[in-house]
Amino acid sequence: MLTIYSDDHHLHHGRCELIDGQLKPCFEMPSRADHVLQRVQKQNLGPVEAPEDFGLGPIERIHSRDYLDFFKGAWARWTEFNTDGDLLPYTWPARTLRSIKPTSLHGQLGYYSFDGGAPITAGTWQAAYSAAQVALTAQAEIQRGARGAFALCRPPGHHAASDLMGGYCYLNNAAIAAQAFLDQGHKKVAILDVDYHHGNGTQSIFYERSDVLFTSIHGHPEAEFPFFLGYEDERGEGAGEGFNFNYPLPAGSGWDAWSAALEQACNEIESYGADIVVVSLGVDTFKDDPISQFKLDSPDYLAMGKRIAALGKPTLFVMEGGYAVEEIGINAVNVLEGFEQ
Repeated sequence: MLTIYSDDHHLHHGRCELIDGQLKPCFEMPSRADHVLQRVQKQNLGPVEAPEDFGLGPIERIHSRDYLDFFKGAWARWTEFNTDGDLLPYTWPARTLRSIKPTSLHGQLGYYSFDGGAPITAGTWQAAYSAAQVALTAQAEIQRGARGAFALCRPPGHHAASDLMGGYCYLNNAAIAAQAFLDQGHKKVAILDVDYHHGNGTQSIFYERSDVLFTSIHGHPEAEFPFFLGYEDERGEGAGEGFNFNYPLPAGSGWDAWSAALEQACNEIESYGADIVVVSLGVDTFKDDPISQFKLDSPDYLAMGKRIAALGKPTLFVMEGGYAVEEIGINAVNVLEGFEQ
C-alpha cells in the first residue's frame, strides 16, 4: 500500500493546551506522525511518497473562503502583538451571544473556532495545507485504480467544520478527499470514522447531503469530547436525512462492543452502495491512550482492517487521532496490514 507523507507536519508544534485546569504540553505532537512513518517503513508496508500540490481549489470545495483567509493570515496578524506565544482563543460566541464576526484578531479567532485545542503557530497553516495535499494525493492514487492508500496526515482533520477549527484540527482532510472523489465522477462516498472522538466537523459538512454517508463509532458525547454532537438520533437533515449514523459507546468499551458497532456501520455502508470508502483512521481507541477511554488492544486493529477490507471497496485511509505515541504506529499499521491480508 502506498503511503503519502510530508515532513511539513513538523512545522506545527503547539506549545501547550489546557487540560484539567493546567497548561500541559499538547498531546497532538510531531512524534505521532514520526512513529507511524517508522512503523510503515519497518513493516515494509509499501512505498512512501511526498504529496503533489493540488492548490487551494479542492480545499475550497469544503472550507469557506473567509475561514481560509483568516486561518492563512492569522499568524502574521499575531506577530504584530510582539509576543512569542501560540495564538489561542479565549472567547466564543456561546448560546446567549450573537454569532457575529468581529474585526479584531482575537474576536475572529473565537468566531472561527469551537475550543482552545487548536493552537496556531508560525507553521500551522503550511502544515495543515500540506496535510490536505497528502490526503488529495492518496485520493488520486485510489482514483487511478489502487485498492487502498494511506494518507499519513498531520495535523488531523475530522473535527474541523467548513468554517471552524478545533480539537487539534484545522482543515478536514477526509472531507476534502471525499469531495474530490465526487468531483471526479463518483456518485456515493462513505466515510467511516473510527476515531475515539466523534467527527463532528465531518458530520456537519455532509449532514444535509445524500452523496456522502457518514458513520462514526466513538465515545458517548454525554461524557466525551466534543460533547455537543455524536448522539444516535442525529440522522441527517433535508436531503441528508437517513445518511448519518452515530454509534456512541460508553467508557471502558472493548473489542466486543466496538466490533459490534463496526458491523452495524459496515452494514449501512454496504446497503448504501458506496463507490468509495474513506476511513478517518484514529487509533486513540487503544487501551492505553492517555485521553481516551476504550480498551482495544493492538491485535484488534488487524481485525478492524480485515472487516473494512471485506466491504470490497477502494479505500482511502486518512490519519486522525491516537496519542499513545509508542503504540500509535503499531496500531495504525495493523489496520492497514489487516486490510491488505
